[in-house]
Amino acid sequence: MKENNSGMSRRKFIRNSALGIGALAAGYPLLQGCSNEQESGAGAGGGAVSGKTIKSCYLPITDATPIILAHELGFYKEMGIASERPVLIRGWAPMAEAFMAGRFNLTHLLAPIPIYMRYSKGFPVKVVAWDHINGSALTVGKESGIESYADLGGKQIAVPYWYSMHNIIIQMIAREMGIEAVIQGKNEPLAENQMNLFVMAPPDMPTAIASKAIDGYIVAEPFNAAGEILAGGKIVRFTGDVWKNHPCCVAVMNEKELEDRAWSHNVIKALVKAELWALNNVEEAAHILSKDGAKYLPLPEKVVKRAMLKYDLDTYGVNGGTGAIKHPEWDAERLSYNPYQFESATHKMVEMMKQTKMEGDLNFMKNLDPAVVQKELMYTEGVKEASAELGGLVQFAGVDPENPFVREEVIAV
Repeated sequence: MKENNSGMSRRKFIRNSALGIGALAAGYPLLQGCSNEQESGAGAGGGAVSGKTIKSCYLPITDATPIILAHELGFYKEMGIASERPVLIRGWAPMAEAFMAGRFNLTHLLAPIPIYMRYSKGFPVKVVAWDHINGSALTVGKESGIESYADLGGKQIAVPYWYSMHNIIIQMIAREMGIEAVIQGKNEPLAENQMNLFVMAPPDMPTAIASKAIDGYIVAEPFNAAGEILAGGKIVRFTGDVWKNHPCCVAVMNEKELEDRAWSHNVIKALVKAELWALNNVEEAAHILSKDGAKYLPLPEKVVKRAMLKYDLDTYGVNGGTGAIKHPEWDAERLSYNPYQFESATHKMVEMMKQTKMEGDLNFMKNLDPAVVQKELMYTEGVKEASAELGGLVQFAGVDPENPFVREEVIAV
């Protein structure tokens, strides 16, 4: 979707006026930490608790913001649903396995993981909302010799998981630059036109560039901001400046949970409300997430705030900056929110997955039909209902006010 200036101004005016103020007034009084009552689902917020308790987990990244805030701000409670404090898990594989084993009934996953779960493993997962948009970058070590993505040849680059938008986008960039992505041991010879990819847990990445164990990484925030502040690294490209307002992490449930429509739709509504609150209260959200706030992320507030707010041309533009932002006219943000699972994005993601190298058996992707994936995997009814009750999808980022549930994917490496 190519937005004109008038469309953007209208959306931002709506978002930042009465609706934004209303979200602030509704949520801010709940920012006084996480009481024992809130953690048990008996905190302030009104509404009688009934049905299943939300048991969720998250990776320590900003992608988890809606799942964290829906609990921390009492939005589940407002919907009459008890919730336990979300459980931190360090890696994607153990988190996906814990979710499939039924230890948790709600989590966030990298957008391609549910495709693998459903069509390779036969697990009845449903994507009930996007968790956020953008929020990732390519960060390199200060002595890596990488000034831009054109310098990726001969380099060792970490990704958080094979089934990730990060892996898709870094290989998209490499193809454009004539660089071959390979998957091999870090000690094996690497040609000048080859880039070696391997999986690394996000919290380990800043230390790895600081120690020169790797040349760079592509990952979610706040580990790019951590790479800048704590490891002397440099962001050479924001992923949202390659694929405009792309999905990254999504909120998922087991399909069986949707059989209780009232309960599941209230869960989704709490998530959508949390996204809207985070969109309008970025600094407060960063404080809550940080170890200076409610301690969901293992990093100080200044790092999390940078990860969620800093996106200026002086620092990141092509003239005098690092070149991480090449498309300022997109009016994108470093991290933003849109809960709706756009069909065009599903189609593009499936298409790009088929061109992306990964480890493991990829036969399930050969005949994967994007239209079928959209129909079977993406549960959009909850987001449509929730956004309507909260004032419309137009309040979120990257939405065409005239046609809010349809967009065009814009990609420019």
